[in-house]
Amino acid sequence: MINTIDLFAGCGGLTEGFKQNGNYNTIACVEWDRLPCNTLRHRLKTKYGCSDADKRVLRFDIQRVSELLNGWDDKEFGKSDGLNSLVEKNGGTVDLIVGGPPCQAYSVAGRVRDENGMRDDYRNYLFENYIEVVKNYRPKAFVFENVPGILSAVPGDGTKKIIELICKKFSDAGYILLENLENAAIDFTEYGVPQNRKRIIILGLSRKFFGGKGNEILKKFYEELLPMYKVQKKFTVRDTIGDLPKLFPLEAPIVIGGKRYAHSFHENAVVLNHKARYNNARELNTFRLLAEDIKSGRNEYTSSQKLKELYTSLTGKQSNVHKYYVLRWDEPANTIPAHLYKDGLRHIHPDPEQARSITVREAARLQTFPDDFEFISNTAMDFKIIGNAVPPLFAKILADSLEQIFFRMK
Repeated sequence: MINTIDLFAGCGGLTEGFKQNGNYNTIACVEWDRLPCNTLRHRLKTKYGCSDADKRVLRFDIQRVSELLNGWDDKEFGKSDGLNSLVEKNGGTVDLIVGGPPCQAYSVAGRVRDENGMRDDYRNYLFENYIEVVKNYRPKAFVFENVPGILSAVPGDGTKKIIELICKKFSDAGYILLENLENAAIDFTEYGVPQNRKRIIILGLSRKFFGGKGNEILKKFYEELLPMYKVQKKFTVRDTIGDLPKLFPLEAPIVIGGKRYAHSFHENAVVLNHKARYNNARELNTFRLLAEDIKSGRNEYTSSQKLKELYTSLTGKQSNVHKYYVLRWDEPANTIPAHLYKDGLRHIHPDPEQARSITVREAARLQTFPDDFEFISNTAMDFKIIGNAVPPLFAKILADSLEQIFFRMK
C-alpha cells in the first residue's frame, strides 16, 4: 500500500479517486473548514468502513504547521494528537502527499474582481505550509494541483511570479519538477470529465528516491502515463445528467421542514441530493425563456451583450459580465465553481419545461462524484464543497498513473 496524506482535502475529491484505486492507504486528510470535513468523514465511514475517520480527517489550520504535526488542543478545532501520531501508527513512512491550496488567489477571474489583483491575499502563500509538510515527511512524490492562473500570478510587490517561488522552494526541498509547467496543464474534458475544467497538475519526484531517473519518469508521466486515459469522445451534459428524474415547477411554492420549494421532488428519491434550489417567479420565467431560446434554435440570447441587456431589463442593475448561462445538452458543461453556492444563474438546466438551475446531484455528477456520495450540508454549502473539489474521476486516473511510477518505475 502507498501511504498518502491529502492536504487541503475539502470533501475528498482526491481521496475518493485514490480510494477507488485500492492501493493507497490514506493516512490523513487535512482541511480547516468544518462542513467539508463532516462530508468527508461521513463518506469514509459509510462507503469505506473507516471506523477512525474522525481521527484521520484532521480539521485544523495548516498555517499552524508545528501544531498540525505534533498535536493541538484548541477551542475552535478541538483536540488531536496530530499528523505525526497518525503517520507512526501507519508504519512511520509517507510515500505521497497530494492536494492544492485554495485557488481563489491564483484565479484570473478572482484577480480581475479584486482591486489589488489578489496580490495581498494570504492564500497566495499557503503553498509554503504545504512545502513545510512535504519537507517534514520527505515523501517519494507529491502532487500539487491548482488553476492555470497560478502560472501568471504575481503576488506581493509584483516582482516575481508565484510559480517561480513555488518551484524554487520545492527544488530546494529535494524534488524534481517538470521544467516547463505549461506542459502540466490538463484539460479534464479529455479524460472524461463532462465540464470545461483545466488545471495545473504538478508532480514532484524525490531526488533521493528516484535519483537520475527523475526527469525521464516525469516526461513519461505527462507524455505517456496520463494520456493513456484520454477518452475518444468527450462526455456531454446529456450523457451525464440526462437520465435524472425531472423536477417541474409547482403552481405555487411550498414549505416543508422550514424550507421553500418551487419545484416537485420525491421525498424518498433513490437519487441523493436531487432537489431544485428555491427560485422566485421571475427567475423561473427567465430560466424558461433562456432554455427555450436555445432549444428552439432562435439563439436570441446567446451573446454576452444580449444577456447583459436582459439582466438589466429584469433587475434594473448593470453588470460587466453576463449573469446567465444555459447548459448545452450536447456539450460538456461550463466549469462547476464554488461560486455556484451563491446562485445558479450560470448553470441553468437545458430543459425549458423544468425551468430551474441544476441540483446538487447534477453538479456532483458533472464533477464525477458517484451517486452514492452523499452531501450532508445545506444546499448552498454543498454546491460550494462540490465546486472546490477535484473531480474524483480524474483523481482515480491520477492514482492509477502514479501507481505505475511507484510499482514499476522506481
